[in-house]
Amino acid sequence: MTDDQSTTGGPGRLYGVGLGPGDPSLVTVRAAELIGKADVVAYHSARHGRSIARSIAEQYLTEGQIEEKLVYPLTVETTDHPGGYRGAIDEFYEEAAARLAAHLDAGRDVVVLAEGDPLFYGSYQHMHKRLAHRYPTEVVPGVTSVSAAAARLGRPLVEAEEVLTILPGTLPEEELAARLASTDSAVIMKLGRTFPTVRRALERAGRLDDAQYVERATMAAERTAPLAEVDPDTVPYFSVAVLPSRIDRPVPAPVPGEGEVVVVGTGPAGPLWLTPEARGALAAATDLVGYTTYLDRVPVRAGQQRHGSDNKVEAERAEFALDLARRGHKVAVVSSGDPGVFAMATAVLEAAGADPYRSVPVRVLPGMTAAHAAASRVGAPLGHDYAVVSLSDRLKPWAAIARRLRAAAEADLVLALYNPGSKSRTTQVGLARDLLLEHRDPQTPVVMARDVGGPTERVRVVRLADLDPAEVDMRTLLLIGSSQTRIVERDNGTEVVWTPRRYPED
Repeated sequence: MTDDQSTTGGPGRLYGVGLGPGDPSLVTVRAAELIGKADVVAYHSARHGRSIARSIAEQYLTEGQIEEKLVYPLTVETTDHPGGYRGAIDEFYEEAAARLAAHLDAGRDVVVLAEGDPLFYGSYQHMHKRLAHRYPTEVVPGVTSVSAAAARLGRPLVEAEEVLTILPGTLPEEELAARLASTDSAVIMKLGRTFPTVRRALERAGRLDDAQYVERATMAAERTAPLAEVDPDTVPYFSVAVLPSRIDRPVPAPVPGEGEVVVVGTGPAGPLWLTPEARGALAAATDLVGYTTYLDRVPVRAGQQRHGSDNKVEAERAEFALDLARRGHKVAVVSSGDPGVFAMATAVLEAAGADPYRSVPVRVLPGMTAAHAAASRVGAPLGHDYAVVSLSDRLKPWAAIARRLRAAAEADLVLALYNPGSKSRTTQVGLARDLLLEHRDPQTPVVMARDVGGPTERVRVVRLADLDPAEVDMRTLLLIGSSQTRIVERDNGTEVVWTPRRYPED
């Protein structure tokens, strides 16, 4: 059919046709059929005019077809267009869509070729968004470069409960590093000029040694290599970085002198509270050490050793972790909340300051602490100066606790009280309440937060005079307001607690 011909019987059909990763033999039967029957075949190209999509589909083209070459006005983000790069690209897509619409209005069927899959980082999607609601449309999926790269490497991408993350290399380095640290497997697209940034992100995430490089998968110029060995000046846009499945990956033998201990804060509850950095450290460890209840929150990974213990053996746990690291293991010590707030970091650092562990590297990764989690549930009670005190007298005398509570109360500080009570400690909450009532109004708001983020979460606001020790256990945290802390009832009946940032002058 020629340019001035048109069919009858309504508008033509729009087809977004995936061509696969490059080898023409990987074009699907449906894609080949549609390409051969189309009235119009459209494809994108750079200003040099060559189109990879057309070269893949060439053997399926037929005589007399109209070819619409959609030439990008620019390929880098520099332009004198008044709307900048985005304005120039949007204008190009609008003009390209109008050209295809003219054919569709004339009754011609239009196939838009797309490398890989049309709706996976593909240029076709911009035509789809502008035309699919106006014309009959079909999208034909294609083999993606992700699948092709894994096939050429001969390595599983994901297995069992692993998670695959697909990232554009155009993301900022810190964002890439955070996502790479926290995922099991990954594929990074759009390399080329982004390669140095991607390489640095992989290194920062501790994943560089596992990363593989695949260039032009299934094409004649295909190349694969460990990513760390690739010269950045040789990397084209049509290449990907791959972090394959961790399962069945050989676990390296411990090397004395190369071990470390990372004390990881897991937040107050489950996975939603984990930072990407913490996820990455837990995944990279050869050994996990911790209180069994907290250790059970960490997903099981193939090849990792888990060493659980009771909650009251912090010193022994710390020395055990350091001894593993001294023998070359990569150890993550699991701590709830923030490891530096009444948790495992101090125990590990204390042990690491003595022989024979002085040379063992120790890092501490922060986590969401319980006080901040509890405060978020009711508003902003910690909006001004506050003090954090543990009511446990297992490691310090009650006289010291009372002295600190009295000082904080006299200074009119909001108080966050950790470890308020347990089966063997039943008097501390009542003693603390009575002491604070010597300095605080009986109507002072008290936040009682139990199991924040967990399945039995319960957060209530009571007044200081009404604080009942019988309702407080080891999983409860108390936030006690200052003289300035406010409590306001919202229209929906909930109470919001907040402490103003401005404090009145004496």
